[in-house]
Amino acid sequence: MKLARFDAGRGPRPALVRVDGIVDLQEQPGGFDSIAAIVTGGAAALDRVRQLDAAALVTHEIGGVRLLAPVERVGKYLAIGMNYCKHLAEAERIGVPAPKQQLWFNKQTSCISGPYDPIDPGVTEKLDYEVELGLVIGKPAKYATEETAREHIFGYFVANDVSARDWQFHSPTFTLGKSFDSHGPIGPWIVTADEIADPHALDLHCYVNGEIRQSSNTREMIHNIYEQIAYLSTAFTLESGDLIATGTPEGVGVGMIPPVFLRPGDRVRCEIDNIGVIENRVIG
Repeated sequence: MKLARFDAGRGPRPALVRVDGIVDLQEQPGGFDSIAAIVTGGAAALDRVRQLDAAALVTHEIGGVRLLAPVERVGKYLAIGMNYCKHLAEAERIGVPAPKQQLWFNKQTSCISGPYDPIDPGVTEKLDYEVELGLVIGKPAKYATEETAREHIFGYFVANDVSARDWQFHSPTFTLGKSFDSHGPIGPWIVTADEIADPHALDLHCYVNGEIRQSSNTREMIHNIYEQIAYLSTAFTLESGDLIATGTPEGVGVGMIPPVFLRPGDRVRCEIDNIGVIENRVIG
């Protein structure tokens, strides 16, 4: 199933996305008032959504609403750096040393924006893009193993880890340069985990003004998704609704020769097979 949040003029509402349109889940008898309620509700909540899918009528055409970031009340937004071999190589070439273990940083949750919302550069002069497979934690995870990690994944989404490269190294944690307002577009919806047979076999692409910049497959990850969940949950509990961005492949602007950064008017399109597309215009 595809779960989204939308606004049709009455404020944010949770939705089920179907081929023929979307179903407002808040309007349905026994429905839900948020995506977070479904995420935390686990299998019973998903079963209820499936029942609504079978019985409910479409309430809106998808082109007639504004899609929002597909989950609310995010506690943590964690992202792994240099997790594709060729991206690691391009990072080393510009002077960023290879990490000795998984390299994690926070994106402050205030950066999260919708799948088609504008990107505001703010004060950065080195605005960059990073297409990534994102995931939503469902059942809380503490000391998960690689073998059990999958049961903690609620679903997947497309992420653009927008980066202010001139601010990224103001702090060794990267957080400042990764967390400008509007620098976390995600969506266009959450595809529930049961719909993705193998999250390590997905093509992902990023285009700037129609020109392809990144093209890879999630099989090229250095640390796979299950290793990531096991590693993080050894340190702290991953809670329902937490977001993880699983790394970006080669082709980022800072790695080009010479570097090419985003400018006002540029359109960045990120897409992942079997999940969807987000597209954001740089303003300023």
